[in-house]
Amino acid sequence: MNNIGRIHSSRVELLCAGAVFLAALLVYSWTLAPTVTLVDSGELIVVAQGLGVAHPPGFPLWVILAHLASLVPLGNVAVRINSSSALFAAVASAMLTLVVAESMITASYLSKWKQNKRREQQSKKDGDSGMSRLLVFAPALSAGLLMAFSRTLWFYATITEVYALNALLIVVIFFLMVRWRRCIVADRMHVGRPRNVGQISVPIRNYDAYLYAAALVFGLALGVHHVTVGLTLPALAVIVYRTEGVRFFTSRRLIYAALISIGGLVAVYAYLPFAASRSPVINWGNPHSLQEIWWHITGRQYRVFLSFTPKIMGQQFVEFCRMALREFSSVWLPLPLVLALAGFASAYKRDRTTFWFLLFIVISNLAYDLSYEIAEDKDAYYLPVFISIAIAAAFGMRWLIQIAILKFKPSGSYWVAVIAVLLTSSTAFTANWPFNNRRHYFIAHDYVENLLSTIESNGLLLTQDWQVVSPMFYAQEIEQRRRDVKVIDVNLLRRSWYFDYLRHAHPDLVERSREQIDAFVEILKQWERDPAAFATNQLLTQRISAAFFEMLRSIVTNENRVAPVYVTQDLLFVDTMNGELTKWITQNYQLVPQGLVFNLAADQSFHDLPDPHLQTRGLVDGTVRFDKDDVVNLKILPAYTSMLVNRGRYLALFNQHERAIVAFKEALALNPSLATARQGLAENTAKTRSP
Repeated sequence: MNNIGRIHSSRVELLCAGAVFLAALLVYSWTLAPTVTLVDSGELIVVAQGLGVAHPPGFPLWVILAHLASLVPLGNVAVRINSSSALFAAVASAMLTLVVAESMITASYLSKWKQNKRREQQSKKDGDSGMSRLLVFAPALSAGLLMAFSRTLWFYATITEVYALNALLIVVIFFLMVRWRRCIVADRMHVGRPRNVGQISVPIRNYDAYLYAAALVFGLALGVHHVTVGLTLPALAVIVYRTEGVRFFTSRRLIYAALISIGGLVAVYAYLPFAASRSPVINWGNPHSLQEIWWHITGRQYRVFLSFTPKIMGQQFVEFCRMALREFSSVWLPLPLVLALAGFASAYKRDRTTFWFLLFIVISNLAYDLSYEIAEDKDAYYLPVFISIAIAAAFGMRWLIQIAILKFKPSGSYWVAVIAVLLTSSTAFTANWPFNNRRHYFIAHDYVENLLSTIESNGLLLTQDWQVVSPMFYAQEIEQRRRDVKVIDVNLLRRSWYFDYLRHAHPDLVERSREQIDAFVEILKQWERDPAAFATNQLLTQRISAAFFEMLRSIVTNENRVAPVYVTQDLLFVDTMNGELTKWITQNYQLVPQGLVFNLAADQSFHDLPDPHLQTRGLVDGTVRFDKDDVVNLKILPAYTSMLVNRGRYLALFNQHERAIVAFKEALALNPSLATARQGLAENTAKTRSP
């Protein structure tokens, strides 16, 4: 068995991992977003820079590391934290290379163990050592590059988000566990040293340092995105069971590992009350008591998105399949997925433990994710599944090389391996480059700038669009732009901690409506302590709804005496939560479209609209491509086109047909298929031609 021992080479492993790291970091750095992006980016940057508390579950470990990144004197704060995502993702890709290398070495041990002495001697004559190395390191290199250039990891490597670090920690856990298993398997098979005849196999604890290190990382990783990390636990249990058997689960080793993991978890989440005690700019949930910490960690406010109905799960499964098809290649060329299917079959035959490990990752992850309805970052919840697919594709690569070894000479096998590695990695790279190149991504920056350019000094902006609020946090708190504009997220007004932020950002506004705000906050805190009581008591529900409406009416009325009040279009959609407010606004104010907002005018006369000068870099100029389900296509582009249409309609209403035509043409320039703009253009063109 000495030949098997020579398969392992730390130097070659590290060389492959280093190559993947450098390639990934180079690509991520080149495609890095130059400023704040959409969704949670703005909020997270403000939290990291000021050591605050982010939205549930708070992501304390990410906040601490991102804060350190924000201190690096390189570019603006957004670039610094975006760069930390690039670093985390590049290391994650390199670590996946090591995971696969360890798995391939273990598979080689198991394969060689099954061979008799004569076949082993024959394979030595045929240059088995070189082929064994090829079977290990070609799949490892391929998997690392495949993951580096995957749609999801690459996406989160170029922006501020928690998922690049989340992926890194998951892969580190996997590496420590497969290294632990490989060492035990090698020791039991006496790889690289003579075997004593009749030696009795005993539990091996010499390598438990890897196991306990994995437990520690697991506990710390729960301080980033605990859902996806926790869902890997069944797969990790598979490795432990098939390596050490049931006896491990009745031993002190399990207790030690659990205590280490819990210690890491408690240590990292101790950050939440510490941060809350400092009263940071964003102190989401104000988690200072044990109950509030528990609510925050468990994400109580997001439970409404869980739905275990067959219809919802079926829709989510179709969505997952669509994401999986585009993850590593173009939909019409799913070469990596084909390799992954072959890899699952190969792992089942050659390394049953790895097969069940990968399968349990997929099953446990999908069991949760298919019941969770969330839009913008749903792909990140599937990262463990995509990691599993990349590892399975490596086994498929190994199977392909083994076929080449049987049919070609060793030199021919090397060429097959090189071509396969280049083909799979280049397929992922070319398919995902157009969608993940954020080098010219100024969409969130321009969106905020276009909003602020319309609003007069000290104006109030009411919105419930998170794509407005999140990057606005960054613009006002980090870049200190237009601090005079009072931006209020109507949805966040339903959280008592948000009023602490308003007192910090806009104390005069709070003072002008103090009576109504205090009355609402008092009953709001009752609801936060016991929402079930309100769900079963119609009188309490009516009281809190009435207090909410009175507070908003007071804010709008009082602020309109000081400066103009504006609303974004989404606030005017009639729904069960804001229906009374929408009705009151439309009955008492004329909605005058100005840029991307409506100004609430007290009279019904014509208000001459200044020509908007909208910056739309990256939106439709082809420098960045977006999927149909991207937030840009779902929310940002419609916001631009609908407000241009509203401008055209308003101008047409007051017989400003020439100017209306310009507005409709600008809308069509952004979306040529927009029916309302085409109709408005045709109607106003006809009116300009008639005498």
